Parts: sequence; structure tokens; C-alpha cells
Amino acid sequence: MHKKNKVAVVSILSICVVLCLAALGFAEEAAEHAGAAHEAGHGAAQMKDFMWRCIDFAALVAIAVWGLKKADVKGTLAARRTGIEKTLQEAVAAKEAAEKKFAEYSQRLDQANSEIEVISANMKREGELEKERIIAEAKEAAARIKAQAEASAAQEVLKAKSELRTEAARLAVELAEQKIVKNIAKGDQDKLVGEYISKVVTLH
Repeated sequence: MHKKNKVAVVSILSICVVLCLAALGFAEEAAEHAGAAHEAGHGAAQMKDFMWRCIDFAALVAIAVWGLKKADVKGTLAARRTGIEKTLQEAVAAKEAAEKKFAEYSQRLDQANSEIEVISANMKREGELEKERIIAEAKEAAARIKAQAEASAAQEVLKAKSELRTEAARLAVELAEQKIVKNIAKGDQDKLVGEYISKVVTLH
């Protein structure tokens, strides 16, 4: 910071020296003109004009020096350069952060896609297993129903056979009774019927 101030002071002093040299040259030229005019009778007017010119020049030099100090051109340029560098650094940092974020999100997206594929494969496999299980259970239920139907049918057949036997026995008894009634006497009829009934009861 002190180095920059020294450079600024040296620059201002250099400008002042140049302006002073220019003022001296202008003063010498004005003096020559004033001498020539004095010889012609106009010395007082030329001297007055020369004084006003010097005052104007000094005022301009003072204003220039004050403006340079006030403006601090180098400081302003340095500050602007620093601001631009800072902005560029922030832009680079923001770009790097955005690229890092993009890479992170891309990695997460790839991971999510992989997980979705795994889940989809698992669901498909579980669906196939569930399908096979349902088919196996349906086959078992069908076999069970078939076995029950066959058992029920067999029981119905046995029941029907038993009923037919009973009915046949009853009809046989009736026919035998009728035949015996026709062919034998009353006493023999009662005896034979009783014996036949006893045999039928014994068989069943």
C-alpha cells in the first residue's frame, strides 16, 4: 500500500515539474513579448496580461493536482481489477461447484436406475414364483376336490347298492310269501314264512 502511495506521489510530482517547466517557457515567451510591447508603449498592459495568465496556469495546476489526488486513478483501476479478479474467481468456483453437483446428481441417477432394475428383476422373479405357487395350489385343490368327488360317488354307489339289496330282499320276501300262501296250507305257511324271515334277518 505504501509503495503504491509513493508511486502516486512521484507521478504527481513529475506532472508538476513538467507543468512548471512549461510555465517557465511560457513566462519567458510572455516576458519577451512584454519587453517588446514596453518599447512600443504597451508594457503595463502586457505585464498585467502575463500576471493573469500565470494565475490561471497556477490555478489549473492546482486543480489538476487536486483532481489526481481525489480521483486516485491507479487506486480505482487497481480496485476495479481486484473486483474483476474476484468476480472471475467466484464464477470459476461457481462453475466447479455446479460441475461437482452435476456429477453427484448423475451418480445418484445412475445408482437409482440400477436399484430400479434390481427391484424390477426381483418383482418379476417373485411374480413368477407366486404364479407357480398359485398353479401348484390350484392343482392340489383340484386333486383334492376330485378325490372327494370320487369318494362321495363311491359312497353313493355303496348306498345305492345297499338300498337295492334291501329292496330286493323285501320283494323276494313278498313274492315268497305270496307263493307259499298259494301252494301250502295255513300252518305250513306260517312256519315257512317265519323260517325265511329268520334267514333274511340273519344274512343282513
